[in-house]
Amino acid sequence: MASSPHVSASDPTGSLVERLSIPPYRGGVLDGLRFTVKDNIDLAGRKTSYGSPAWRDAHAAPQQNALCVDQLLAAGGTCIGKVVADEFTYSLDGESQFFGTPVNARAPERVPGGSSSGSAASVAGGLADFSLGTDSGGSIRVPASLCGLWGMRPSLHRISEAGVLPFMPGVSTVGAAADRFAVLDKAMRVLLRSAPEGDATADGEPAVERLLILEDAFELCDGAVARAAEEALGTICDRAGIVPERVRFADLVGRDMGLADCNAKALRNLQTAEFQNTGGNWIETQKPELGFVFSMAYGNVRAFDRIAALDSLALCERLFEAINAALPQGTVICFPTTPVIAPLKGSLTSLEAVLAFYDPTMAITSFSGVGRLPEITAPLLTVDDAPVGLSFAARHYGDEALLAATRALLQPE
Repeated sequence: MASSPHVSASDPTGSLVERLSIPPYRGGVLDGLRFTVKDNIDLAGRKTSYGSPAWRDAHAAPQQNALCVDQLLAAGGTCIGKVVADEFTYSLDGESQFFGTPVNARAPERVPGGSSSGSAASVAGGLADFSLGTDSGGSIRVPASLCGLWGMRPSLHRISEAGVLPFMPGVSTVGAAADRFAVLDKAMRVLLRSAPEGDATADGEPAVERLLILEDAFELCDGAVARAAEEALGTICDRAGIVPERVRFADLVGRDMGLADCNAKALRNLQTAEFQNTGGNWIETQKPELGFVFSMAYGNVRAFDRIAALDSLALCERLFEAINAALPQGTVICFPTTPVIAPLKGSLTSLEAVLAFYDPTMAITSFSGVGRLPEITAPLLTVDDAPVGLSFAARHYGDEALLAATRALLQPE
């Protein structure tokens, strides 16, 4: 088994696969800011592991950085390291048999969340100001929520994925987690290729006119998380002078479906079918060593009947259309990012424990996934001394407007 990163004086977060110092190409809006890169995103001359030593050892080092990395270096950012990713990025908990479990600095006895586990840990632990990660089923949003960070999943395909290992192309995005909103805003606007700040087209939409609350998501939450989210929303709405509107998923999409169905009957099938292509073909032909937890999850991928599930692809498209029709310009929808606080390390050892964490979490994260929406998680909630995020989402390609709306609603420092 490959050697694992570990907690040390030089890396108290246990997040680094490799410490680096890649200087910026030139100055820019990210001057003085340090960032890390998830280990499914290429850095020139360095092997990309995909969270799997077997994948790393079987593939040559790339000749070029991923385009998103070059964007950050060209805007003044300094890359200080490559960080741990969950195995094949197919996890939301952040525990890796091969690379260890990065430290959740805000709740050290608990998991950091995944699959951008090293990204969240490196920022929460103070090594970096922000980190470049990826998100399909919540892989930026979940660790940002559980580690008390700002995080953003942008609109699908809004950011170039050239040089990012393929995972679930109908769902996956490049995004970022940061310690402060101002840093997230700068990094995301670079990646989004946004108009310069102050330009009349920079945000492109009116201020928040309607704030929707996704009722189903609150009902999936632990009681303490739901209560903390309601209290935070009350404060936000009072300050902004907005009367929120409570909506249900079924009403948004005009179908007799709950939010859990968005994942179980639609998005999960698309994700599984795509991973059979992007990762499954290689796994089946190369027979690599697999971690125990991943091998259990991969059993479902191997047994999946992609032909029987083809109708799910059409359902995803209909849900995308309906969700975005319900989110016109000036509308933001809010819900807890995760339904629970981070599980204790080593606690996800039974099927019951795994399902109790994954099923409600993926039900909530599937909303922006199937809607291809930009979503920002804000570190606003604390339950049992552990952080939980509150999410805000907007229509597809409303990324800059969502950044502006988040600033207006939350007034972050």
